[in-house]
Amino acid sequence: QVQLVESGGGSVQAGGSLRLSCAASGRIVSSNAMAWYRQVPGKQRELVATITSGGTTNYADSVKGRFTISRDNAANTVYLQMNSLKPEDTAVYYCNADIVVKSFVNYEARFWGQGTQVTVSS
Repeated sequence: QVQLVESGGGSVQAGGSLRLSCAASGRIVSSNAMAWYRQVPGKQRELVATITSGGTTNYADSVKGRFTISRDNAANTVYLQMNSLKPEDTAVYYCNADIVVKSFVNYEARFWGQGTQVTVSS
């Protein structure tokens, strides 16, 4: 039906930057809210940032001023620009998207990416 594929993770030193991408493909009519989450072993997945189809954004306090979420609606892609990275940003980052799926009767569902590792060393 719909797949979300993430890219852009990796290892970086503290203070560095990374840009994550998440592209949705498949039987897509449109994408609504999109978001990035992160998770470290032994902890719950936490919300990092969200963006509506109209471009309204929201951020976790821990990343405000350092991370920027954006999207390309035509490409059904969401991005996360991460600047001034800290060791505590180390986690597996997941994207999700609320997608209107093309079907006999179109419907909306939430899909998740497979996750991409971000490691920040001090």
